[in-house]
Amino acid sequence: MATSIPSSSSPAQPLLTATQLGQLLRAARKQRRLTQADVGARLGLSQNRVSHLEGHADELSVKQLLTWCAVVGLELSLAQRLATAPQTGKAQSPGSAAATPPEW
Repeated sequence: MATSIPSSSSPAQPLLTATQLGQLLRAARKQRRLTQADVGARLGLSQNRVSHLEGHADELSVKQLLTWCAVVGLELSLAQRLATAPQTGKAQSPGSAAATPPEW
């Protein structure tokens, strides 16, 4: 599956799963024409480990994620999101009980 990298003029794309994060990191690396070895050298990781983490982004530490984003030209930001109530279709506040995090 191809993942596009938002340009500076396009709106940010929400990420809901570790799989999406891995795909975005891989796409950004390729867009910058960096190899897994290039990214690994800057993160202090082997090429093999970078390959693994692109497929298992849930294993990234926060420090690794922030560094990886800097290396491939991404900016990480967090924002509250509105959840849709499963039965009513009405928006609920982000802290409500029905607003459960996705499965990783």
